[in-house]
Amino acid sequence: MPDTPNTGFRRARRLATQQVSEILRIGARAAEMKRAGLPVIVLGAGEPDFDTPPNVIEAAHRAMLAGETKYTALDGTPALKAALVAKFRRENGLDFAQNEITVAAGAKQVIYNALMATLDPGDEVIIPMPYWTTYSAMVEIAGGTAVTIACGEADGFRLTPEKLEAAITPRTRWLMLNAPSNPTGAAYDAAALRALLAVLERHPQVWLMSDEIYEHIVYDGFRAVSPAALAPGLRDRILIVNGVSKAYAMTGWRIGYGAGPAPLIAAMAVVQSQSTSNPCSIAQAAAVEALNGPQDFLTDRAESFRARRDLVVEALNAIPGLSCRRPEGAFYAFASCAGLLGATTPTGEVLATDRDFCSWILETAQVAMVPGAAFGLSPFFRISYATGTAELAEAMRRIRDACATLSRKA
Repeated sequence: MPDTPNTGFRRARRLATQQVSEILRIGARAAEMKRAGLPVIVLGAGEPDFDTPPNVIEAAHRAMLAGETKYTALDGTPALKAALVAKFRRENGLDFAQNEITVAAGAKQVIYNALMATLDPGDEVIIPMPYWTTYSAMVEIAGGTAVTIACGEADGFRLTPEKLEAAITPRTRWLMLNAPSNPTGAAYDAAALRALLAVLERHPQVWLMSDEIYEHIVYDGFRAVSPAALAPGLRDRILIVNGVSKAYAMTGWRIGYGAGPAPLIAAMAVVQSQSTSNPCSIAQAAAVEALNGPQDFLTDRAESFRARRDLVVEALNAIPGLSCRRPEGAFYAFASCAGLLGATTPTGEVLATDRDFCSWILETAQVAMVPGAAFGLSPFFRISYATGTAELAEAMRRIRDACATLSRKA
């Protein structure tokens, strides 16, 4: 009797170790609790609470009325690429030609295209940890091997030249660097970047993917610098990744962009041509206005985020058992809960891990946070302070009151 073929669903091997993001799972639980009538405060999403600027929305409206609703050039309209050429020259001191720029449906797709275009099985990608977990997932889906390097609080959650040097092998293809960082908000000044770039100069097979999506959200006089501006000799090995989502509050518009060597950009276009094709025509028109229009509000919004950062960091550091480093940028606080591990809740539950702590805070204080384990480093938790001040203050009060009920070991 011939074998009966298995007609059930068979998941691809490349997805064997992949799951839906823990951040999304926490968000789904928080949404379920909200539907049940609980006053949940969600501090998990990396999304500004500001609205998209009105001039950007109006530009999208004009584009629709003008019939700009058709397919566009594969990886960005000439108008958007021209706006990006001007942006890089104006803000970063970098000159790119239009064939060195790509536009995709979000910065995430830019990264995915680059990895799919360059990785062969066994190629290694170095990722400083803690990290946005999508990085390692995309590396593995593309057939590569994610090599994570723990960068703890003692190092300011930053990669050191010594750790980078030790991690490089003949199979290393990329270093992925995100600064200011998700989840820690840590950033690198020019001196720290130059020290890392000096390591890369000694290893010509290693390329740098510089995720600069939070470049405009920095504090206390800190200035984000692109590595490409510091090492002209490495320009042919650097891909800058950015987008309009964070600075311009355009997360739902899904426009990301990259800038790098023309051969890499061309290979990335091949990947995009066989997946999504061009990004949304209307969103591209809106992004042109975002980049070319008034920019003064960026400073105002960064100042608002700074005030929220200070509120959150000071409140967390005032809670016995918690501690939080003050970040240089982005809109995340990455706090340690090491002092509360082993504590017992009023119902007798022992909080053994950062996941336990975050789950208990969600269920008892109705505040959603993301455990550091989701980003590869425990025992920490991430708070996104991209929400209103009153809501943040209430969330900090709830966390403080909940922690005060814990029984801690002497």
